[in-house]
Amino acid sequence: MRKILVLNLAFLSLLLMILTGCNSSSGDKDKSLHVLVEGGSPALEVAEKTAAEFEEQSGYKIVVDSVPYSGVYDKLKAEIDAGKATHDVAIIDVLWFPSLVDGLEPVDDVLSDEEQVDFLPKLEDGAIIENTLYGIPTWSNSKVLIYRKDLFADEKYKEEFEKEYGYELTVPTNWQEYLDVAEFFTRDGMYGTTVYGANMGDSVSSWLDHAAQAGAQPLVIDENNNVLIDQEPYVKSLEMLQELVNDESVPSETLAIAASETAELFNDGKLAMMLVWGHFYMSSSEELPDKVGVAPMIAGEKGIGAVPGPWYQVVLKDSNKKDVAKEYLKFMYEKNEEYMKSLGVASRASVFEKYEDDESYLHLNAINTTLEGSQTQNRPQISEWTQIENEVLAPMIQRVLSGADAQTELIEAKEQIEEIIGK
Repeated sequence: MRKILVLNLAFLSLLLMILTGCNSSSGDKDKSLHVLVEGGSPALEVAEKTAAEFEEQSGYKIVVDSVPYSGVYDKLKAEIDAGKATHDVAIIDVLWFPSLVDGLEPVDDVLSDEEQVDFLPKLEDGAIIENTLYGIPTWSNSKVLIYRKDLFADEKYKEEFEKEYGYELTVPTNWQEYLDVAEFFTRDGMYGTTVYGANMGDSVSSWLDHAAQAGAQPLVIDENNNVLIDQEPYVKSLEMLQELVNDESVPSETLAIAASETAELFNDGKLAMMLVWGHFYMSSSEELPDKVGVAPMIAGEKGIGAVPGPWYQVVLKDSNKKDVAKEYLKFMYEKNEEYMKSLGVASRASVFEKYEDDESYLHLNAINTTLEGSQTQNRPQISEWTQIENEVLAPMIQRVLSGADAQTELIEAKEQIEEIIGK
């Protein structure tokens, strides 16, 4: 009996050692943090560039998974729905928060109050749901006015414009000036500007820029789930875009144009102006040296307004390394300048200030002024937004730009949105 007892004790001790060793070995092997980003984006470049430093600082290796834009959302949604996080951290579009928030970890404790004060305007609002912060911003952006400053400085054009329109040729600051200048510079194989008509979110945000300028506030849906798009600011803004198309001040292929196509046309010398995401200034100024200027977004009746385009780093609630993941978010916020170097925008006001006087970053002042505009505001924080954008608003814009009546289309779109949200 004594021998059996000794053998049993020895067996139990051995088993305990094996189990302890397995756990220890498993923990040691899993010294990695999995980060999901959009492929080909600055998020990928910066994540890879900073990975070695974080590993040296924390002992955790950064494993970067890059997928196309829509794939980021699809992967995260699948992980959240399954309650199993393959990734620990992700960089997401502000639009996805309402759909993903149930699977995200609150990050109010990642940054100090002083660090959060350094957020650019509207950034904190975009990631707060029910008074809880769920994302640390990586960069913010807005559309601004980029123009051919050599054309605006040409004395011949100045004289012709004043004779035709009765006032001095200047960089547009409002709708009427923008319409006039677009019409004036549509000549000799060049167009004044573009209208975003591609069947995608870029066209929707561009239209909402102008709706905000005309007085829309909040955008599309209010806090009581009332759908607002049949109101005057939405009608006026669509009709303004329709006027540019009817005047033939924009290319005929409008229904295939968004930001990238606009920038390509401008860089090829086929546009006098473009309302485009601010970071495009850098590539345009390289393509057209000494010919490119930049100004804030134009104003409507109620002032300057635009829809920001921020991205955020988030932590998956089902990650088993949330503490390390939060440490990584703080580390990346300290490295925010890397996004400025890569993309030309960032999320920290202090980073903007550091670069705003640099000749290569003249777009920063224009973005900052636009973000501080009285009518600048985020899109609705509702889980159905992507469906509304893709199935209702983008197709509706295409029909209006093809000649349909704006008021009629907006009334029908309102009914479709109400059905989607169950109003």
